Amino acid sequence: MARSEPAPPAPRLEHTDVRVVLLVAGFHRRIAENLVQGARARLAESGLGADRIDEQWVPGAFELPLAAQAHARTGRYAAILGLGAVIRGETPHFDYVCDAAASGLLRVSLETGVPCTFGVLTCDTMAQAEARAGGAVGNKGDESSDAAVAMINLLASRDE
Repeated sequence: MARSEPAPPAPRLEHTDVRVVLLVAGFHRRIAENLVQGARARLAESGLGADRIDEQWVPGAFELPLAAQAHARTGRYAAILGLGAVIRGETPHFDYVCDAAASGLLRVSLETGVPCTFGVLTCDTMAQAEARAGGAVGNKGDESSDAAVAMINLLASRDE
């Protein structure tokens, strides 16, 4: 399914003195690198300087929640972007990894108050992942960045 219209403009970050961290599952490295590229470009469009973006790689999507928890507890980050890809195989492993990554990142968000976005592709095929990591369907790294910016703005307005 091709994107029928251009992506909307990036949301503007209201407070550009914040830091974010990209936590990247490295199992499908080429896909993950494309997601990182999309996320970084979109965060720049939102007004966040490259020096305000940290990047940490973990082995796979299953490890994202623990890495997110460790980073959230530092108090250094306004948002955490979980990026990566899980491709369905012939066993139920896919279901366990996807569930653990999604529910784990959500739990970290709720327990720490630091937004953790879910920019993890959960695809049946490599072609689907490629289409969503800078291909015909766009770049889900962009969408993860937009969600992070929206949540940073929302939480900052609550504190004002």
